Amino acid sequence: MRQLRRPLPALRAAYSRSEVRSVLFSLLFLIASNALAAEKLTLGTDWRAEAEHGGYYQALATGLYAKAGLEVTIRQGGPQVNHSQLLAAGKLDISVAPNSFIPLNFVDQKVPVVAVASMFQKDPAVLIAHAGQGHDTIAALKGQKIMISPDTRIGFWRFLKSKYGFADDQIAPYTFNLAPFLADPKAIQQGYVTSEPFQIERSGKKPVVMLLSDAGYTSYASLIVTSRKMVGTQPDVVQRFVDASIAGWASYLNGDPAPAHALIKRDNPDMTDELLAYGRDKLKAYGIVESGDAATGGIGAMNDARWKAFFDLMAADGLYPVGMDYRQAYTLAFVGKGVGAGAKR
Repeated sequence: MRQLRRPLPALRAAYSRSEVRSVLFSLLFLIASNALAAEKLTLGTDWRAEAEHGGYYQALATGLYAKAGLEVTIRQGGPQVNHSQLLAAGKLDISVAPNSFIPLNFVDQKVPVVAVASMFQKDPAVLIAHAGQGHDTIAALKGQKIMISPDTRIGFWRFLKSKYGFADDQIAPYTFNLAPFLADPKAIQQGYVTSEPFQIERSGKKPVVMLLSDAGYTSYASLIVTSRKMVGTQPDVVQRFVDASIAGWASYLNGDPAPAHALIKRDNPDMTDELLAYGRDKLKAYGIVESGDAATGGIGAMNDARWKAFFDLMAADGLYPVGMDYRQAYTLAFVGKGVGAGAKR
């Protein structure tokens, strides 16, 4: 024992206490940094980069993901990209789902994917008509031709059929081109409150914009979905991603959005500062993110009752088996903790 202790005085002579402490702190910092940097995640969004993805880009641009020990790569979606399939195939770690149908479809198809948060309390989907045509409410659109995309036909169109009695013979094709709408004062089409109305207004037309969420459409939107395997084996990683994303949305909406906008324009050069500012303003004005359960439970909050109501309506319409366990579509374990609550105030 004495022989083992003999080198210690030499060590104390060679290094001061402050130097030893500094070396130890440096080693600990390197160990912690290496452990955090190891968590690499790829996030797939549901469309090309735009204001509707602002919170995710803000979390990346301002280092919120990095502070959470995550190295996140954002892969934008688009009309020819199916990130739901890529997530199910394990090509993505996390994906943004545009509505509640996606997680429920995974359950119906027995794919082990689950929603862990909903950044949007309101789906930003709208129907748009021309002013002065008597098309001022959704109920007034029954029997009228409406331009929608194929995806919408198996999305919120099911809600319109169930609640408002719309019929499939009302459907007209929508190709994401505004020219047919602008040319016909009787035209009605789908859109997002953050984008199409902006383009229509710039053309000199005054659109009537009807937000489906304010008409009883209870779908969540901008849902964070991931595999059940990740939820089960890496819950800490999932929690850190959810919390950092929530912080990103709070920062984007209530702070300086410039960092997010710079990255969005890098990924999608078609985006302009004017359109991004318009989109962000509408997210705030309509309470897309910070309304509903988010006011008390925090951004991203979800609840069982709302999932049940949405499922029951769609099951009654025949979209899902009545006995399907809809609760497999989501988990409340990562939200409702008050993160981001009161950020608007």
